[in-house]
Amino acid sequence: MAEVIEAAVRCGEPQLAQTALARLAETTTAAGTDWALGVQARSRALLSGGDSAEALYLEAIQRLARTTIRLQLARSHLVYGEWLRRERRRVDAREQLRTAHELSIEFGVDAFAERARIELEATGERARSRTIETRDQLTPQETQIARLAAEGHTNREIAARLYISASTVEYHLRKAFRKLNVKSRTQLEDRLSWTGRSQRAIRAQSPGSGDDASPAAWPRSHSESSTRGERDPCPIPVTVAPVALTS
Repeated sequence: MAEVIEAAVRCGEPQLAQTALARLAETTTAAGTDWALGVQARSRALLSGGDSAEALYLEAIQRLARTTIRLQLARSHLVYGEWLRRERRRVDAREQLRTAHELSIEFGVDAFAERARIELEATGERARSRTIETRDQLTPQETQIARLAAEGHTNREIAARLYISASTVEYHLRKAFRKLNVKSRTQLEDRLSWTGRSQRAIRAQSPGSGDDASPAAWPRSHSESSTRGERDPCPIPVTVAPVALTS
């Protein structure tokens, strides 16, 4: 029934959606589980607007994050992200759409992943393809959450900052731990610092990138550089995955 409601809303049939919602509410209210009430909240959000819609989307995500049915959580992030984009809140929309895209890929739901990708591009951000080369790199969401965790923020604090659930933070943080081969936040901080130092060293040895790519900017010799007391320019801050996190 939830699919009927979403399809009716997208096709401009609000009366049909309201009728379907009434039927859905009978069963989901009686069930009283987080899954049932989460699906109901998401369905009501689709038929609402303004602050009411946002509160319902957030309720749906919070409830569904406590269940094991992660596909419904991915769908909730997706429709919430779509709503945020229509509200011209592009930065907020990207957070939700990234999560929807990553979860959909994780579960092999190509249709939802493609829908999230298209919505992401509409916000001005290109979703990263998951290839053999990139599957062990941190995604933008994982990178952002890992950095906040390394700075000492709790899962609830990270969730509040990124407008996602604490369970979603835990999900991404667990994946980041696995990819970085760490088991604690202290190790995470050390690993991110080590990665930054390694990338800076690589950039310092590679004159073909950055602002110093012009041959005129390179030192003519080691002795000349030492005589002038020059130092290698400071590179841009490191990112674990080569994808911009913000607009």
